[in-house]
Amino acid sequence: MSDFWFYFKIGLRHVLDWQAYDHMLFFLVLVARYVIRDWKSVLSLVTVFTLGHMFSMTLSVYNVIKVDGGLTEFLIPVTILFTAVNNMVSGGAASKTNRSIVLLITAFFGLIHGLGFSSYFKMISSNLSSKGIPLVSFGLGIEAAQGVVVVLVLLLGVVVQNFFRVSRRDWILVLSAIVIGLVLPILVENRFW
Repeated sequence: MSDFWFYFKIGLRHVLDWQAYDHMLFFLVLVARYVIRDWKSVLSLVTVFTLGHMFSMTLSVYNVIKVDGGLTEFLIPVTILFTAVNNMVSGGAASKTNRSIVLLITAFFGLIHGLGFSSYFKMISSNLSSKGIPLVSFGLGIEAAQGVVVVLVLLLGVVVQNFFRVSRRDWILVLSAIVIGLVLPILVENRFW
């Protein structure tokens, strides 16, 4: 059981690590357009993202698929940039984007992020003979961290919109613009060509 908690904590810390904040940025812009009463929509987005990243992470860890790490590290900020730009173009209105398309894109982005998670997991688990339980516990740690980020973004949205009287549209646009400013250097730093 100690191995379970060991890898759970590593997964948790990996997402919440300020030095590896790219996954947090993705959830900031993914969830920014929603409010607490939209929890079902948020849950469905997080679920399809999770299914995507657990699927690709598992396939990669067991060497069923192999993708160049440089390409993955470039594509992760692309997913963040795409999501933030989509927020800006739509003016933050969830109704302007087809829900099925949003779910499909989020699942696809989960596949990309899962490849990034798998690179890290492979690095920390290279000496293990059996990776099943550590992989599951690492994945659950990632999910717990994503839950923390999602709840914090929703709560921050409540504070900004209700106490500081910032319109929902302005909250989404400003947050998305900030994330674009943060992700562009990551994108340039991780270009693979």
